[in-house]
Amino acid sequence: MVKFVSLATLVCALSVTPVFAKEFQDHTQMMNHGDGHLMDMDGGMVMGQNTDTLPGGCDKIAATKEITVHAGHKYSEKFPGTMFAFDQQEYQFEPCTKLTVHFINDDEIRHQWMMHGLPKYLYPKGMFHLEVSGPGKVSGTLILPPGDKTYLVHCDIAQHMEKGMKGQLKVGKGSEELPSIPGVTAAIFPDDYSGKPYDPKLDAPVPSTPVAAPVAAAPITPPSPDDSIVSGTTVIGLAIGFVAAPWLAKRFKGMSAGEVVATVLEKAAEGVGYVVRLIGKLIKLVSGKNVIALPDK
Repeated sequence: MVKFVSLATLVCALSVTPVFAKEFQDHTQMMNHGDGHLMDMDGGMVMGQNTDTLPGGCDKIAATKEITVHAGHKYSEKFPGTMFAFDQQEYQFEPCTKLTVHFINDDEIRHQWMMHGLPKYLYPKGMFHLEVSGPGKVSGTLILPPGDKTYLVHCDIAQHMEKGMKGQLKVGKGSEELPSIPGVTAAIFPDDYSGKPYDPKLDAPVPSTPVAAPVAAAPITPPSPDDSIVSGTTVIGLAIGFVAAPWLAKRFKGMSAGEVVATVLEKAAEGVGYVVRLIGKLIKLVSGKNVIALPDK
């Protein structure tokens, strides 16, 4: 009888132990691996932390703010068709704000709060990243860049963003509204629960508008070279240079030559992306097809 009671006690102890092993954990003692990368062996991680280096164009810290973000399954209940969500889907701060994010995971699985599109000369891979495996809390700090821009924040665990865990952070007035932010913007592909059967005639994809064959253009006679030393184009270019010089000096103040080049290339890439989106909108107007621009990570 004593052996039976001892065995039963041991079984109960072993079955209860895993319950206590999943207590809430505050990840405050993480190892610093350099470049703003901190982590511990218990599943807490911060990547891209920046507590003191000002982005180019920021003369000083405009404000110091803190937010607490919860992540978990229970926050998706108000968004039908989703599985996970943050407790907040939209944030807005002044440019050059020093922002500390306290990220709390309320689930028994791994979640992240990732912000994309930051200047790569200052934030490796253009990313600020908080991660917690299981119930726990982790905190990280970054300094927001200048200018009006909307940044994607999401969980990058497989399918978590697609199942609802995403939001948008606006610096200044923001640059755009990102699609499919739960409770904020319309979905790219709205769910259909009507039960309507598939109709090949109504549901078939709309054929694209045929493009007319190009018409051969008449040969263009090259303009005769301007014999004057200073042309009108040169004068306009010099005038623009004089006007833009003070703004450029302030924008790139304190940045090294490499950082200036990286920033110029990043802005050029953004300009190309804007042109591509504009062309997509024009094609949509002409052809009537749904051309949707997805947010960049």
